[in-house]
Amino acid sequence: MKKLLNTIYVTTEGAALKKDGENLVAEVEGGEKKRVPLHMLASVVTFGPILISPALIGICAERGITIVLLDRIGRFQARIEGPVSGNVLLRRAQYRMADSAEDIVRSIVMGKIANQRAVVRRSLRDYGSEMEPLTRAALVTTTDRMAHILRRVQLSDATVDQMRGSEGEAATLYFAIFDHLIRAPDPELRWKKRSRRPPLDAMNALLSFLYTLLTHDCRSACEAVGLDPAVGFLHRDRPGRPSLALDLMEELRPPLVDRLALSLVNRRQLRAGDFKRLENGAVLMTDDARKLVLTAWQERKKEERLHPFLAEKAPFGLVPYLQAQMLARHLHGDIDAYPPWFWS
Repeated sequence: MKKLLNTIYVTTEGAALKKDGENLVAEVEGGEKKRVPLHMLASVVTFGPILISPALIGICAERGITIVLLDRIGRFQARIEGPVSGNVLLRRAQYRMADSAEDIVRSIVMGKIANQRAVVRRSLRDYGSEMEPLTRAALVTTTDRMAHILRRVQLSDATVDQMRGSEGEAATLYFAIFDHLIRAPDPELRWKKRSRRPPLDAMNALLSFLYTLLTHDCRSACEAVGLDPAVGFLHRDRPGRPSLALDLMEELRPPLVDRLALSLVNRRQLRAGDFKRLENGAVLMTDDARKLVLTAWQERKKEERLHPFLAEKAPFGLVPYLQAQMLARHLHGDIDAYPPWFWS
C-alpha cells in the first residue's frame, strides 16, 4: 500500500523556507525552527506571506512535492508543481465518462448521504440518552428521511441533475439539524446555516478551513493516479475549479471534516475566544487556533479505518488516494463500478 507521507503547514508570517542538502528547513527571524527530510514530504502548504527559496521550489518540483500557497485565512492562491505526467489513456476514458456519468455520480452521492447519516447516527448513539426528547426525535426523523433519499438514489434511474437534487436535499436536512450535534455551551459556537466566502460564524470558519485542506489532499490524490482533477462527474466543469477533486471529497467530508470539527468544539479544544470577527462580518480563527486545528488534522489522518472495498485497514490520510485509485480502476475497466467509501 502507498506510504502516507507528511504535509508541512507553515503558518508563521515572514517565515522562510529553504533547501539544505536533502532537507527542507523553516526559519523564523533567521533562526531554524524545523528541519524535515525531503523524502518524507508529500506537500508543503503555506498561509500568508512566506518566503520560499528558488532552490527549494526546484527540488520540490523535481521530487513531486507540491507547494500550495494560501492567503492568511486559507483561501487558495496558487499551486506550484513539476510536470504532471498523467496517463493519456486513463484521461481519455475519464473525459468520455464525464458525458455519461450516472453510475459514478450515483456512487458518489450514495457515499456522501450514507456518511452524513452515519455522523447523525453516531451522535444519537453517543449522546442520545442525554438529549431532549424533541431533539432526539428530530435527529431520528432526519436519519429516516436521509435513508429514504439514499434508497431513491440507489434504486432509481435518475439523471445526473436529479441526483444532484437529491444530494442537495440530503445536505439541507443534514445542516438543518447540525446545531443539535454541537454540545458546547458557547452561544458563539452555535450553528445557524452554512455560509462561506466568507464564513459568517465560528463553525463555518472551522468547516471551511478544514474543507480547504481536504480539497488539497483530494486534488493531490487525483494527480497521483493520473486523473485530471479539473474534469468531474458530480460537479460541473468550471474554469479554475478542480471539479474531480471536489467530487472525490464529497463522501469524505462528513467523517473526516465534520466529525473532526464537532470533536474539537464538543471537547472544548476550541472555544469562542479562538475566533475573531472582521469588519466585513467574516469570522476567522486566531493563529493559535489554526495551529491547533492543523495538528488535529494531521493526527486525524493517521487514524486507521477498514476500507469497505479493499477489506483492509488504511489511515484516513490515504483514503483520498485509495478512492482515486478505485475510480481509475473503474475507468480502466478493471472493476465494474466505482465503490464509495462508507464510514461506520
